[in-house]
Amino acid sequence: MFIHSVYFWLRDDLSEEQRSQFLEKASALTKIESARHGWLGVPAPTDRPVIDRSYSYALTVVFDDEAGQDLYQDHPVHDRFRDECGSFWTRVLIYDSVT
Repeated sequence: MFIHSVYFWLRDDLSEEQRSQFLEKASALTKIESARHGWLGVPAPTDRPVIDRSYSYALTVVFDDEAGQDLYQDHPVHDRFRDECGSFWTRVLIYDSVT
C-alpha cells in the first residue's frame, strides 16, 4: 500500500465560500479512481507534547501502490484542486509512506 498524507494550514482570512470550495475540492481527491480509501479531517482533540495540532486539515489517501499514486498526481481533479485552491493555504506538508 502507498499512503499519501497531506497537512494544510489554511489562511486565516478565507471567506466561507473559499473554505467550502477547499472542502469540496479536497474531498473530491478521495474519489479519484486509483484511490482505495481517503479521508479529510481536522486535528483530533488529543493533547500530548508530541502531537502537532497546528494544521487546519489533514488529507489521507491510500493507493494499492506507487503507480496508483502517480495516476492521482496527474489526474485532472488533482490539477483543478491545486489550481483553484492553491492560494488558500500558507503551508502544506506531505508525508508519503509504504507498507
